[in-house]
Amino acid sequence: MNTKYRKKLPGTQWDYMDAREAVETLRTGAWAGLPYTARVHAENLVRRADPARLDNYLLQLIERKREIDFPWYPVRVVCHDILGQTALVDLAGLRDAIANEGGDPAQVNPVVPVQLIVDHSLAMECGGFDPNAFAKNRAIEDRRNEDRFHFIEWTKKAFANVDVIPAGNGIMHQINLEKMSPVVYVQDGVAFPDTCVGTDSHTPHVDALGVIAIGVGGLEAENVMLGRASWMRLPSIVGVELKGRRQPGITATDIVLALTEFLRKEKVVGAYVEFYGEGAESLSIGDRATISNMCPEYGATAALFSIDEQTLEYLRLTGRKEKQVQLVETYAKTAGFWVDSLRNVQYERVLKFDLSTVVRNMAGPSNPHRRLPLSALVDRGIAGAIKLEMARADEAEGRMPDGAVIIAAITSCTNTSNPRNVIAAALLARNANRLGLTRKPWVKTSLAPGSKAVELYLKEAGLLGDLEALGFGIVAFACTTCNGMSGALDSKIQQEIIDRDLYTTAVLSGNRNFDGRIHPYAKQAFLASPPLVVAYAIAGTVRFDIENDVLTIVDGKEIRLKDIWPSDEEIDTVVQAAVKPAQYRSVYEPMFSLRVDDGERVAPQYDWRPMSTYIRRPPYWDTEGVGALAAFPRTLKGMRPLAILPDNITTDHLSPSNAILMDSAAGEYLHKMGLPEEDFNSYATHRGDHLTAMRATFANPQLINEMAVVDGKVQKGSLARVEPDGQVVRMWEAIETYLNRRQPLIIIAGADYGQGSSRDWAAKGVRLAGVEVVVAESFERIHRTNLFGMGVLPLEFQSGTTRMTLGLNGTETFDVKGTRTPHSELTLVIHRKSGETLQVPVNCRLDTAEEVSVYEAGGVLQRFAQDFLAQKRAA
Repeated sequence: MNTKYRKKLPGTQWDYMDAREAVETLRTGAWAGLPYTARVHAENLVRRADPARLDNYLLQLIERKREIDFPWYPVRVVCHDILGQTALVDLAGLRDAIANEGGDPAQVNPVVPVQLIVDHSLAMECGGFDPNAFAKNRAIEDRRNEDRFHFIEWTKKAFANVDVIPAGNGIMHQINLEKMSPVVYVQDGVAFPDTCVGTDSHTPHVDALGVIAIGVGGLEAENVMLGRASWMRLPSIVGVELKGRRQPGITATDIVLALTEFLRKEKVVGAYVEFYGEGAESLSIGDRATISNMCPEYGATAALFSIDEQTLEYLRLTGRKEKQVQLVETYAKTAGFWVDSLRNVQYERVLKFDLSTVVRNMAGPSNPHRRLPLSALVDRGIAGAIKLEMARADEAEGRMPDGAVIIAAITSCTNTSNPRNVIAAALLARNANRLGLTRKPWVKTSLAPGSKAVELYLKEAGLLGDLEALGFGIVAFACTTCNGMSGALDSKIQQEIIDRDLYTTAVLSGNRNFDGRIHPYAKQAFLASPPLVVAYAIAGTVRFDIENDVLTIVDGKEIRLKDIWPSDEEIDTVVQAAVKPAQYRSVYEPMFSLRVDDGERVAPQYDWRPMSTYIRRPPYWDTEGVGALAAFPRTLKGMRPLAILPDNITTDHLSPSNAILMDSAAGEYLHKMGLPEEDFNSYATHRGDHLTAMRATFANPQLINEMAVVDGKVQKGSLARVEPDGQVVRMWEAIETYLNRRQPLIIIAGADYGQGSSRDWAAKGVRLAGVEVVVAESFERIHRTNLFGMGVLPLEFQSGTTRMTLGLNGTETFDVKGTRTPHSELTLVIHRKSGETLQVPVNCRLDTAEEVSVYEAGGVLQRFAQDFLAQKRAA
């Protein structure tokens, strides 16, 4: 730790690093113009960087230059159990590799604190209309995931610096917001801003507290875990001035869906967005967290609010100790992170958004940034009364209507960190119950809060029973529907969907609604506020004008949404009375009191279970067997395309997370391994076993591979065309064929390749399939880092060049030539079937010298192993 700018923090026992003085020494008056993001990075550099290079690094921030890389050292890593588990599986495999080379496996440990929350394993098999849903779902979760939980328990005892929050306690983002982030961290007697990376793209949820927290892939997280700096260049920092105040009846969800549409159009992809202005200051931390959570949906890296009175009020509300609250206030005001010190910030780009313009809305049917007014779902050519009668006629016959809502879920993450959103839904449910309204029988309803505190304040308000009466009982404290873990439908409902080929939908208060994500039988999905989710469960179909159509008739009076929607005043009154600090303390104090004693430590190497389909030793150092990466050294020559893909390919296309069906490649494999179909679980839960996870590569039924052409028409599904045979087969069969031929592969894609969740298996799967290069028009940030972290070379077409302008059809082979340096121009050599050769300039998307080094080593793990062994030999 550097000491040149170390000073006493007034009124405390701690010191702090005066980044303001360091900046002002170089350029008088510069600090006042620095955005919040740049200030946090400046402090990190002053505290951690090489003193000989500090001035050069700081000048990059002051002058808004992007000429050299600088290091960032996040203080901690947060993980959910899917990517966190796979990261720790990788580290366990790394221990084996180190041991095989004569090293000490016990020396391989996370260097920074790692907090792993088991929150992504629960499938919502039992809906919220079952009073025992929570207990049943947890029992199923424990049974299905015994292998995984055994491994996670071992990691807690085998690795230093790993804390585990077991299943059933909440979701990582909400726990991070309500408990784990101190906002101001103290280490070695020095106070400084809390920073973290998380293995989930929605890690910026906690940015609402003024904490720089970004989502990264599992491989980048492993890099940080192992004590390496995250090297970067100054990001684009965009100021978003929020003006005005929201209109009555408008929720934070409505605001964030409108903002997501606006910011996507303004192209903030990869930027650090900073919200400020009178509108920002009027929002509670719950509202701010709703906005920060959706950061990846508008494409940004971070979504920050500065520290102010709202921050302190929230820390007190959630039960933080007064000493910590006072530290946050003192540090922020002394070190230059308080809102008042940011009035004169100079942004390279400023956007303005008026909160008063936001109306009640939803997003869908396939992308979270596609906002639409509620009336857009309705066939406007049919009068509301007629639609109501048609729906009643179907229901009377025991049939589902067109556009049936088969899933209505108040999910965790985006909305249940916001008490106002949850209370609004509960009050609407109370009002609906009083009028005799019920959910439609085909709607699978659920409430899955991200924190146990939600249950406590709903009980305090006397409203939990009203939600339960409409089928929104608590099914889990976990990530469920939004992550594709919505569980099985009633068999009769599922059969009716199949027999009648119904257009069915899901409505959820989450952040993701990509095709094929929520449920295999929900053809599309819509994002909405929690009270709207309840309303659509009552309506039962999206072919219904939820604002204007009649929900029911009571004593001759037509009842519409406005008649059951609670007033803002009532919502705020209930929140004020029912949400209390004692609730959060009672939840979190026992949760974080458990620690592993040295006497509980276990053997440093994991005893792998040979028949497990959940946890298997990674194959990265193997020279034989399926997925033996070391047996397939990269050549960048003679590559055949595995897939040619359109724009907006998501990580759900690359490696889906939802339920595994029997007729899938993974389902057939699990069946052969002896698993009963009801326990196939999700793709996500099997990512610790490469033999299962490889079969999930491109397994999304909504995939469009432009090479999969039959009778002149591109087919939708998990399909590929094997060349030079020309035969269209299932994707896994193509991968197996190419692996047996030792055929190097390439993927060609359009714009925004790899958007969505930060899942490392979207890169691991393609690399283990033999893919050496991905060429796209543009990449989503996290996925690009996962690609080079697995040793896959990301290349971008130059402006004006696409797969279409080149006329690619999949019969070609490809080479890559040139020297790989940051942002260098390389040559993609295309060999056509006709014998023609074409040389196309492409941009290398290895952006820093560190990224080039990781790629050349073969990936993050290979690089660490090489360095670790070299250091031991030198010693």
